[in-house]
Amino acid sequence: SMPSEVLLKIFSYLDAVSLLAVGCVNKRFYELANDNGIWLNLYSSSLHPKWTIWKMKSKQTETVSLGCAAVQDKKPGYWKKEYIFKQTSAFKARVMRLVKFLDPYTGLPSKNKEAMKVSGLCWIIVLKDKNGKEHVVEKPNLSFKDTSVTILWYGTDWPCLDILSTLKLFGVTPLLPDQSRPPNKNGPRRFSLIAEYHLAYLIESSVAVGADEFVQLFSLSPGLLVGIWKEKNEIAFVMANLHYNQLLERSILGSATVQYVPPPNKPLLDDIDSEYGLHDYTLHLDLHGRNCMYLCGSFKYLFCRKRDIENGYLKLTVVNLQDNRKHLPIIGTLGICWETDVFKGNVKDCFVMDLTLLDETGKPFWCFSAPVRMELSTKSSGLYDYMGHIYTADYSDAEGKVCLEFVWLEETKEYIVVSLVLYVSTKKVNIWYGTNY
Repeated sequence: SMPSEVLLKIFSYLDAVSLLAVGCVNKRFYELANDNGIWLNLYSSSLHPKWTIWKMKSKQTETVSLGCAAVQDKKPGYWKKEYIFKQTSAFKARVMRLVKFLDPYTGLPSKNKEAMKVSGLCWIIVLKDKNGKEHVVEKPNLSFKDTSVTILWYGTDWPCLDILSTLKLFGVTPLLPDQSRPPNKNGPRRFSLIAEYHLAYLIESSVAVGADEFVQLFSLSPGLLVGIWKEKNEIAFVMANLHYNQLLERSILGSATVQYVPPPNKPLLDDIDSEYGLHDYTLHLDLHGRNCMYLCGSFKYLFCRKRDIENGYLKLTVVNLQDNRKHLPIIGTLGICWETDVFKGNVKDCFVMDLTLLDETGKPFWCFSAPVRMELSTKSSGLYDYMGHIYTADYSDAEGKVCLEFVWLEETKEYIVVSLVLYVSTKKVNIWYGTNY
């Protein structure tokens, strides 16, 4: 029953976040909270003095001028959209400036944590059942590594796996971030879709990574691990592995329905020996189990000769079977650690692989973070300088393949990496360089 003029006067004292919130109360409040006069004042007050185009002799004259000149000719909500666009653009620019600082060791952004803090970024998963109802799961545990972040969600009130259809992974930031106070999850937020996974026939269609006495692990590309209770056949936890390359772009620059697509690479002219396919590549490889680091290695000056290009792949040999000087010991027993409200566990014979392949200019060329399982090989151990069982661990996606071989030394209770080979898709290379291998 309160007159609109009185409500508009009250709304004029609200900040932008409060104004957006009050617009969600009902239809009348929404229409009043879109008032161009209120939003134009917010917009003009946020401008830097050198950008102000309505500079008048007095504040009162400026307010009258703004209200008359720029309000009547615009549709309701115009200045609200302009204000939000201006603020979000400035916010994205501030975050992207931090991302430009690169780590000389990995070639990846070195201030990811600072950028995440500035942006108020967090991650959520949305489980959708077959009836269309959505279940939002927040409050994950984060584990940061040199080149990736592992995000773990668990809870006791998740819906049954049998009724679920999809799982969506989102990056979430405040629509209007305020660095002076922590983000309010009840305030307006912006969603950026990172990946969408189909859960129908999850167990039958997904790759089984491993199991312990409580859970089974299933891998969904890219980089998602789903833990299923063995007895109940229900989700115990969800673990996402996100590589730092394009992490913030995918978590911030996408929309709620469309994933972020990075711009195409701009290749440099190369006058290297024509016998080379790829040259001067650098590989950073981390093997970890969420809480434990098993291997952290850097390999430079990798190359591929044209005779090593076959079957649609370019071969990069990192660790050679015959050169035992480059064989690498693994620290600890390989496995992926998990936890819930009640139970903890460690699924053995699997791990998370973080791969960062930099091109000759130091630009990230192929990057991923994904769970990988080990399998006992049928190869004879007599082929090696070590006596023990041989294990293999392979990974593949649309951009390439990774083939790892380990030998288990019973005497010292450790794994040794005796072979590591990358196979890069020629299609990926052709798109990257604009060539035709």
